[in-house]
Amino acid sequence: MSEAFDLVIHGGTLATASDVFPADIGVRDGRIVQIGENLLGAARTIDATGRYVLPGGIDSHVHLAQPSGEGIVMADDFESGTRSALVGGNTTVLPFCLQEKGQSLREALTRYHALAEGCCYTDVSFHLIVSDPTPSVLGQELPALVADGYTSFKVFMTYEDLRLNDAEILDTMEVARRTGALVMVHCENEDAIRYLINRHEAEGNVAPRAHATSRPVAAEREATHRALSLAEIVDVPVVIVHVSNGAAMAEIARARSRGRPIVGETCPQYLMLTAADLDGMDWEGAKFVCSPPPRTEAEQEACWRGIETGVFDLFSSDHCPFRYDDPAGKLNPKGRQSFRHIPNGIPGVEVRLPILFSEGVMKGRIDLPRFVALTATNHAKVYGLERKGRLAVGMDADIAIWDPNERRTIRHADLHDGADYSPYEGIHVQGWPTTVILGGEVMVEGGRLVAPAPAGRYRSRSLSALARR
Repeated sequence: MSEAFDLVIHGGTLATASDVFPADIGVRDGRIVQIGENLLGAARTIDATGRYVLPGGIDSHVHLAQPSGEGIVMADDFESGTRSALVGGNTTVLPFCLQEKGQSLREALTRYHALAEGCCYTDVSFHLIVSDPTPSVLGQELPALVADGYTSFKVFMTYEDLRLNDAEILDTMEVARRTGALVMVHCENEDAIRYLINRHEAEGNVAPRAHATSRPVAAEREATHRALSLAEIVDVPVVIVHVSNGAAMAEIARARSRGRPIVGETCPQYLMLTAADLDGMDWEGAKFVCSPPPRTEAEQEACWRGIETGVFDLFSSDHCPFRYDDPAGKLNPKGRQSFRHIPNGIPGVEVRLPILFSEGVMKGRIDLPRFVALTATNHAKVYGLERKGRLAVGMDADIAIWDPNERRTIRHADLHDGADYSPYEGIHVQGWPTTVILGGEVMVEGGRLVAPAPAGRYRSRSLSALARR
C-alpha cells in the first residue's frame, strides 16, 4: 500500500502573508496536497517543532552570467548563483536576460537558456532587458515573447550602452500596455551622472567614494519622477527597482495618491551599508560599488520606514557579483585607476533573507507575515508565478524551514557564491533557513547542501496581477 504523502512537515509554525498558525504540511508529487493537524502516512516526516515553516523565498532581481563589458566577467554562473540562493532559503530566482545592441531578444534568450540548462539549484524565470528597441523588437519580438511567458521587461535610464531615451521608454511601455506585460525601471539620470563623473575626474577625484557622489539622490529622485510620469502618460503599471532613499520613495507615494499602480522595491544594501563604506583603504571601497549607491544612515531609516509602511512591496537582493581581487572584476586594470571603470554590483543573494529576518522580524520592525509578503508572496503576484510564494493546497512544495534561534556571523568563507568577498562580512544575524525544499525534494538540511545534483527548472509566467487590472 502506497503512502498518503511523499513528505510531511510536522509540528512547525506556518506563516503566510496574512496569518501565522501551527499545522502540518503534506506533500505529494512535488505539490502541497494537505495542510492540517497530525498528518500521517508519509514516506518521510520532518520534525519542525520550534521552527517556522515559510514559503521558499523568491528573489526577483538577480544578475547571473550577464555580459558586463570588455574584459569583465560576472562572478556567478547559473550553477553557483542558484546554489547560493538555495542555501539562503530561496527556491526561485528571476535573473535578467540582457539584449546587447544589435542583438535580437530571441538570440539573447537562446544564449541564456543554454547557460541555465541543467545547472540550476532553484527554479528560474527570466526578465528581459530591452536595450535596443528597434521596430522589429517592439512590433514583433516583444509581443511574441510576452505571449510565450516572458511577461516582464526592464529598461534603464542610466549606463550609456543600456539606457533608453524618453521616446524609447514610451514606445516600450506602449508594448507593455498592449500585451499586459510589466515594465521595470532603473531610475537614475545618466546625463547628470555623466556631468558629475567628468567633474570628479577633472578634479582628480577618482577613488571609489566618488562613485557615490557622482550618483546623488537628486539623480535618482528626478529619474523616478520622470519614469512615473511616462508610465502615467502611457497608462501602465510600473516597478521602480532598488530604491535607495526617501526622496524617491516620496515620488512613489505621490504617484500612488493619484491612483497609479506602482510596485516599489528595495534591497539589503540600502538597509545595511552607507556611502562611507566606499571609503575603504587601498581601494577596498570598490567592494561596495553598486548603483544606486548606498546612501546615509538617515536614508537607511527612510528605507526601513518604507518596508514597515508599505511603500515597498518587494525586497530583493539585486545580486550582481564581481570578484574583487581579480583583473576581470572590481580591480580590473582600469578599475584600479578610476571609480568609473569599477563594475557596478555586489553579491547578496544568499544573505538577503537572513538579513531581513534578523533585522526586521527578530528586532520587531516587521512581523512574520510582512516578511513572507516582502520576500515571496508579493514577488509571485507581481511577476505571474501562479504556483509559487504561498503555503496552500495545490502550490509547488517550495518550502523553507527557519530556526529563529540560530545565530551566525556572515563570512564569505561560509557562503556559496562565486565572488571572493561579501559586502556584509562580519554582520551578526539571528535566524537562518536550516531546511530548504524544492518541489518536494529536500535540497538543504541542517543548513548544508544535500542535493546530489541541481534540480531547478525554468518556469514560464502568466501576466502580472497588476498588469491584468
